[in-house]
Amino acid sequence: MSSPTINPARALPEELPANATKAAAGIALVLVAQLMLILDATVVNVALPHIDADLSFGPAGLSWVLNAYTLAFGGLLLLGGRLGDVFGRRRMFETGLALFTVASLVGGLAQTPGMLVAARAAQGVGAALAAPGVLALLTTSAPDEAARNRALALFGAVSSGGMSIGLILGGALTDLGSWRWTMFINVPIGLVVLALTRRYLDETARRPGRFDVVGAVAATGGAVSIVWALIQAPEHGWTSGRVIGGLLVGAALIALLARTELRVAHPMLRPELLRDRRRVGGLAVMALVVGGQLSMFFLAVQFIEGELGFGPMSSGLAFLPLTLGIFGMSRITPRILTRVGPAPMIIVGAIGLATSFAWLSTLSASDGYLSGLFGPMLLNGLSAGLAFMPVTAIVLSGVEPEHAGSASGLLQTFQQLGGAIGLAVIVSVYAVGAVPGEFLPGARAAFLTSAAFATLALLVGIALHTQARRARARVALEAA
Repeated sequence: MSSPTINPARALPEELPANATKAAAGIALVLVAQLMLILDATVVNVALPHIDADLSFGPAGLSWVLNAYTLAFGGLLLLGGRLGDVFGRRRMFETGLALFTVASLVGGLAQTPGMLVAARAAQGVGAALAAPGVLALLTTSAPDEAARNRALALFGAVSSGGMSIGLILGGALTDLGSWRWTMFINVPIGLVVLALTRRYLDETARRPGRFDVVGAVAATGGAVSIVWALIQAPEHGWTSGRVIGGLLVGAALIALLARTELRVAHPMLRPELLRDRRRVGGLAVMALVVGGQLSMFFLAVQFIEGELGFGPMSSGLAFLPLTLGIFGMSRITPRILTRVGPAPMIIVGAIGLATSFAWLSTLSASDGYLSGLFGPMLLNGLSAGLAFMPVTAIVLSGVEPEHAGSASGLLQTFQQLGGAIGLAVIVSVYAVGAVPGEFLPGARAAFLTSAAFATLALLVGIALHTQARRARARVALEAA
């Protein structure tokens, strides 16, 4: 499939479409919801010591404040995308957002560890139901192609920058109030979005046909098993029975899913989505980039808080260069995509990411924030902002409107799986090289592991560029 082309004449329309205001408001609504869903993966990170002190989790249990959300979110995304295709994306967006909002209120009121973990899992379920509809509603709400590309750029910025915003917001709320406000903050935002959704967003057409129950169970069970196994790997080791068993169960369920989808009339995940090499390449880049980025949120936070002695709010604000780099780049990526296409953007972005991680691996005990972190963080943000939007465009290119929810769920599933894999590998590498009482020895190898992830994304980007050039050459030859 050739890369999507944009007519420059259409990119800057002289008159706004009649529904432009409503469309812009609808796009803003779903982007706010997406930001809320993404930042909740990290908003409680800097608050974990306060949560432990308040609810007495203990070292082993505390990790599930993070893992419960990741497991439910990553495991149910494919199901959420398919439900949106069948029952209507706006309906599933509202259902998921309502569940997420109620769960946030319950989490903020939690009095026991079990209550908070259950609320975090319910947040993840709500996010998985709502998130696939975000991309589908973005593409259907945009009045023209230029607006669609701007919306995709903002979606990429929100998805890649949301985790760093979560650290900033979580630090501020914890310092100024309480860790409970990292939960409560979602409630007014969720209620406002829900109140305005039907006014500014139209329902999408439903896709008739029987629901693929076997495919739904296999997709959900496979994703949950794989994410669960990867979460266990840093603590129990890659050769432990629970990790190997979880991966084997996940692989078996994914094989069952593949077999089922080739036979049923109305599959949970259409096989055609994975027959396009460009789309598969885009999904691989998404997983690799997100996997590499997790070192920023696992390792950099430890250096900032442990080595530099920053408090929760200061630690969050330390991520501003990363966040501003991502959102600043999102303003110009639509124009760059129009001129050069997605593959060159992925290549340059991956080079920048690999460079930023290699730069971070040179951190020394004498480095301060400005000398050690500011430069690589800014480079990382600019590079991530450059890479995310074209990946999203590649994955969604050529997808029929009735299957946009499934494609969106697939994209975000790879994003979540990439994050789980990346974190598991990075933490394992860090543990192998760690010296008791010292942060830097293990961190250097772990940052270089992130650089390796980005380098693999670079190789995939080069392959995508080569494929696109050959496709253009074939078209030119046939035209001649």
